[in-house]
Amino acid sequence: MIEKARKLEQHLAYQDTLTSLPSPQLFYDRLEQALIHAKRYSKCAAVLFVDLDGFKRINDNNGHAAGDRFLQLVVERLKNTVRESDSVARLGGDKFTVILHGIKCAEDAARVAQTILKRLAEPYVLDSQNFFITASIGVSISPFDGDECEAMIKKADVAMYRAKARGKNDYQFFNADLDSKAVEHMSMEDHLRKAIKQNQLRVFYQPQVNFKTGKVTGIEALLRWEHPDWGLVSPEKFIPLAEDTGLIVPIGEWVLQTACRRNKALQEVGFESMPVAINLSARQFREKNLTETIAKALQKTGLSARYLRLEITETYAMQDLEYTISTLKTLRKMGVQIALDDFGTGYCSLTYLKRFPIDFLKIDRAFLKDVCVNKQDSAIVTATVALARSLRMTVIAEGVETREQIEFLESIECEEMQGFYFSRPLTPEQLYDFLRSDEVVFRKKVHVVDTSVPA
Repeated sequence: MIEKARKLEQHLAYQDTLTSLPSPQLFYDRLEQALIHAKRYSKCAAVLFVDLDGFKRINDNNGHAAGDRFLQLVVERLKNTVRESDSVARLGGDKFTVILHGIKCAEDAARVAQTILKRLAEPYVLDSQNFFITASIGVSISPFDGDECEAMIKKADVAMYRAKARGKNDYQFFNADLDSKAVEHMSMEDHLRKAIKQNQLRVFYQPQVNFKTGKVTGIEALLRWEHPDWGLVSPEKFIPLAEDTGLIVPIGEWVLQTACRRNKALQEVGFESMPVAINLSARQFREKNLTETIAKALQKTGLSARYLRLEITETYAMQDLEYTISTLKTLRKMGVQIALDDFGTGYCSLTYLKRFPIDFLKIDRAFLKDVCVNKQDSAIVTATVALARSLRMTVIAEGVETREQIEFLESIECEEMQGFYFSRPLTPEQLYDFLRSDEVVFRKKVHVVDTSVPA
């Protein structure tokens, strides 16, 4: 019995339970031997870091059991593509590594990488359905990229990120030019993970103002990262990273609950009830449990659904029309308001626009910037306001910064707006003071523009 337990322990230590591939521990041992062998016999060894593109979609849409079977199919193709003397291992999730032993030159590794990409891109049959997936591969070559395991894996990983950045379904060799940017990317990801654990993330709020009354009619929740050394980190730097790594999902859920809780607190101390607007990322919107997450946040915070407004961009609204329409209808039945953000920057067909159950249309700041001097921009904004009015949608103009912009928007009867002209994004404490002032925001420019805080 003891002997069987010992053998089982060894098996688990050296073999991945799902795929029967070598475990990370065994992979490191084999890589070390490959590097020693290459150095002794003046040959090369290569590490291929293989990351599947879009595997999460398959996992989410078909369940984890189907995802596991899919990974097993991928493993069979990887094993059948390389030589028996080479090693394939799974580092976790949908990430794999391949050790090419005793190759002559980098071209040998390139040929293998090309073959792997071709084989993995062929259709898969799972439960009588066809599935398609691609991969991104990073390659490091010893002795050119070092002769230590950690360095080889890190550099292959760096090269893999470059392959993804180039559009995926590609392979890239590591080179020194990649290193600084990739290391910065990996460092930023590490800092972001620490930011989540150490409560460095903040939610700021920017008021939305009604043209006719001049009063605040809503607030938009905006994610900020307050790093202890860097100060406020621009969302343009870390939100795409959060999207790419999947961190945006737990972050987005935290923003949702934080903003709903803040809005409920404002109501409880006597402020007039108004909706809080929250941006949904593309990855959040595709989560199968989105509606359950929204319902849970509302129940947990006690906020009525009619005081929550969810914003989606037209770009990813158009990616899967039937899914978008079905999801938005479900959210509307719950009582949640829906806003289409960045309108005009994507490719939204007017035919589908009328099918979307949308309450608000937000005009992107790009059209407001030169609206008073550019006839094309003014024509687009004017047409958008008229279109929204005909579809019974309320228009919100973003990025309003000048009196001239206000006068133009008033002339075309735009209903609402937000921007630095009225207020920069505010901390919860600043928002409380702002609302307590009882000032008519539109007539009295309450807050001075502060370009140090991104809108």
